[in-house]
Amino acid sequence: MSTPYPFTAIVGQDDLRLGLLLNAVSPAVGGVLVRGEKGTAKSTAVRALAALMPEVSVVPGCRFSCAPAAPDPACPDGPHEDASGVSRAARTVELPVGASEDRLVGALDIERALAEGVKAFEPGLLADAHRGILYVDEVNLLHDHLVDLLLDAAAMGASYVEREGVSVRHAARFLLVGTMNPEEGELRPQLLDRFGLTVEVAASRETDQRVEVVRRRLAYEDDPAAFAARWADEEAELRDRIAAARALLPGVRLGDLALRQIAATCAAFEVDGMRADIVMARTATALAAWAGRTDVLAEDVRQAALLALPHRRRRNPFDAPGLDEDKLDDTLEQNGGGDDDPEPDGPGDGGDGGGGGGLPQGGGPDTPPPGADGADDTPGRGGSEQSGPGAPVPGQGGEQQPVRAGEPFRTKMLSVPGLGEGAAGRRSRARTEHGRTTGSRRPEGALTKLHLAATVLAAAPHQRARGRSGRGLVVRRDDLRQATREGREGNLVLFVVDASGSMAARQRMGAVKGAVLSLLMDAYQRRDKVGLITFRGRDAELALPPTSSVDAAAARLESLPTGGRTPVAAGLLKAHDVLRVERLRDPSRRALLVVVTDGRATGGPDPVALAARAARLHAAEGIASVVVDCETGPVRLGLGAELARNLGGTAVTLDELRAESIAGLVKDVRGAGPGHSDRRAA
Repeated sequence: MSTPYPFTAIVGQDDLRLGLLLNAVSPAVGGVLVRGEKGTAKSTAVRALAALMPEVSVVPGCRFSCAPAAPDPACPDGPHEDASGVSRAARTVELPVGASEDRLVGALDIERALAEGVKAFEPGLLADAHRGILYVDEVNLLHDHLVDLLLDAAAMGASYVEREGVSVRHAARFLLVGTMNPEEGELRPQLLDRFGLTVEVAASRETDQRVEVVRRRLAYEDDPAAFAARWADEEAELRDRIAAARALLPGVRLGDLALRQIAATCAAFEVDGMRADIVMARTATALAAWAGRTDVLAEDVRQAALLALPHRRRRNPFDAPGLDEDKLDDTLEQNGGGDDDPEPDGPGDGGDGGGGGGLPQGGGPDTPPPGADGADDTPGRGGSEQSGPGAPVPGQGGEQQPVRAGEPFRTKMLSVPGLGEGAAGRRSRARTEHGRTTGSRRPEGALTKLHLAATVLAAAPHQRARGRSGRGLVVRRDDLRQATREGREGNLVLFVVDASGSMAARQRMGAVKGAVLSLLMDAYQRRDKVGLITFRGRDAELALPPTSSVDAAAARLESLPTGGRTPVAAGLLKAHDVLRVERLRDPSRRALLVVVTDGRATGGPDPVALAARAARLHAAEGIASVVVDCETGPVRLGLGAELARNLGGTAVTLDELRAESIAGLVKDVRGAGPGHSDRRAA
């Protein structure tokens, strides 16, 4: 077994370490979601925590890790009467992104069911993780239904399996840790709320800390055992402190003043429901125990708010999570927290009175001098504060300042016609691993989802010829049938946005950005990848390569300047190149092209005809497309509608995009991607 990197050797990342340690002290806090850029020790810290967890005593042979002193009366392997216990290390179970539902919650043991004719339950990862750590790397890329299942189990402390004739309930209490890179897409707010705490991590911008990170990592890779031995004393000390805090936790008093501060803080930040209040109360209690105190102080409440509320107060998918600390301090002061709240600098500042009680700072000989944690690199919504651009003359090259997007609104669904096979999502119809069962087929390669009834029907006629004599069904490989299911897939929605002077001249860009922002919000909810191309002047620019981070697309849109000519053909040709590359990278993900323009192509010889030829390239490849026609005024040339005809798609005006009449829009979307020549409107 490889030697894990010592937890106490991690440089900086105080919030990350504190969030993990509080959950180790009190698993009832509800887990922690670690958000941050790649290469910031997220996975290293989680795996290192396992070595600090106290050993657990289990019933020998129990697949569900029952405690001998208090076995689960409903344990499928029970009853365990007067069972002696054996001690083992707490497990760290990793849930891979591509895991199936059966692998997570368990399922009927098909082999025994068919061979022996008995119902037997095969436990999943939730059973393995009981009384240990369940670690989900890249949790934002996990299928939503799997996230729902594991968060329900974490909240209830049990897993319920009702499927394929099996009805099982078993205990599933674990420390849930999820890590994610926000650049690869966000979790839905409903799922964010189910994590007890969240912490943001970023690489330090302080030179000495970065040097120390590299020095320690190289030393670890050269000789992991020797490096771990250097930190053995610090690890043992931290392990003892966790055990002491766990023992102290039941005696911590959460007074009426602290409860009032918690309730007032949650009300002030307008969080939904009561989960935030409960999580804050548990976190504040764990903070007091971690600091070695039996009373919860205002500083504990403050630190608990900083860990438990940022991911719960988001009102818009594109608003960066965070908490107004001045507002937090005012709320605590108004509710009796002003006298004894010294406004701590943050977790792990080393003081004895801080909410975290002081974090281990890796006090070895290589400890770097204290430095700044680095600037906040969270991308903001960098739009200009001005309400609208000046009115440039069409065709001139003067660049206008970015305008703010109009208020977003709810749009009706646009979908790619036909039946795809892309990644699970919520937009277009697709054959998926999850969804309603529509039939069966012979498996191509490994069997992933058995269609039990079809398998039995295939095997039944051959039982006499195969010499069946007992209860079990004699099944051969050729009898197995794969279940075919239909659900929804996520698509690549590629926005091609006209940022020329003709758009800004009529001060329409704010409304146009509002419409695109609305479509981005729809893409966020439907788990699409998005890309953004803009065109103005003489050329087109790939402002954002296709990504799962819809937030990044919204930020680029907000800062989009306007001005210059209208090279529609350049924008469409750039889109053609981007889609060609994306088909090579992810051939199963179908594309939806959304062109936002008034269609008034300018620049070069015969720009309208050139745009038409570029559009027909997309039509020839069957790309589903929609033109959001931004043309306004008493005299309309209808160039947007003509562009849509050349694309083989449909046109919709900005007014129609807002109106209920858009409900019939999907019927007019045309196009068939590669390999799906039979696609028609959904």
